[in-house]
Amino acid sequence: MAKPRKRKTSSRRRKRNGGIRRAIGPLLVLAVLAGGGLYGWRWLQDHPEHNPAAPLEIDAREGWATGTKLAAMRGNPVMCRDVLSRADIGFTELETSGEGACRRDDRLRLATDAERGLSLAPGQPEMSCAVAGAMAWWLKHRAQPAAEEIMGSRIARMEHYGTYSCRPIRGSTTTWSEHSGANAIDIAAFVLEDGTRITLTGDWDGDAPKARFLHQIRDGACDVFGTVLSPDYNALHEDHFHLDQADRSFGSVCR
Repeated sequence: MAKPRKRKTSSRRRKRNGGIRRAIGPLLVLAVLAGGGLYGWRWLQDHPEHNPAAPLEIDAREGWATGTKLAAMRGNPVMCRDVLSRADIGFTELETSGEGACRRDDRLRLATDAERGLSLAPGQPEMSCAVAGAMAWWLKHRAQPAAEEIMGSRIARMEHYGTYSCRPIRGSTTTWSEHSGANAIDIAAFVLEDGTRITLTGDWDGDAPKARFLHQIRDGACDVFGTVLSPDYNALHEDHFHLDQADRSFGSVCR
């Protein structure tokens, strides 16, 4: 009895099947990517703190995109004011002032907000919106939690040495200070709700609770501001934190 012959698949059919497989492969990959992208998009909608396209919310929890959003305020005063408004942080817009290196287009004055710790002495000085927004976020997510954890009381008021000063940086005649645009604030002391006063001059050194509090909030400020200078930097800053919103492309300066 003759053996049945195997049917040969024509080269034309093999090519057609191979072409179908090659066409389906990329489509399957695209389908998987599309499915993952859709899931990712939906996940970002539910987690706006991780979504770079979602607006910054001062009171929202911190996310992967928070640092990028905070930095974006430095070059976008309109967006920055929207951030403050959504958080119900009161402020008064001020007209442009000054000339040359000391011209200040982005000027505002924060309303006193004791609940947030946005109470400054003396008075409520003018500042850029970027400084105001960073300070509000820093208090909410770094300084107030540290005060409660280490000192057992919240910050009621911050004492400062000023924001605006039309001058170059110390030791230079050509490089202008961020203070020349009110884009910086020098903070010298913190007064807590229980009356405790913590100063950079008297409490920075050592390992007492006040010192640990100051070091922790300095480190926290480095997550928010473009520049943070403390007593660890030099003698010119032995009595205050210099916090500014210099627009840096490489992160922040933290000393």
